[in-house]
Amino acid sequence: MIRLVLPALAFTTMGCMQTLPPATDAPGVECNAAKLDTLVGKTRSAAVEAEALRLSGAKSVRWLAPDSVATMDFRVDRLNLYTDASGKITRAGCG
Repeated sequence: MIRLVLPALAFTTMGCMQTLPPATDAPGVECNAAKLDTLVGKTRSAAVEAEALRLSGAKSVRWLAPDSVATMDFRVDRLNLYTDASGKITRAGCG
């Protein structure tokens, strides 16, 4: 009897769920890595991070060292700064 009731209960409650529209970012907060070539070769610091945010227009920075693990989610408002083992920036990109 329980084997029949539980699936029916699950399907019944699924009909009560509200679907939400996909989240959208606020306009004007997209990252733009075109101006960040000047940062290549600089060492990681708070000042460099602030400059990177200002130049790119991004809302957040993710520092990625060699062999670091990162999620694959794409965010238009995030700047990725890739460094070598000594902390020098090797490239920059958005996402």
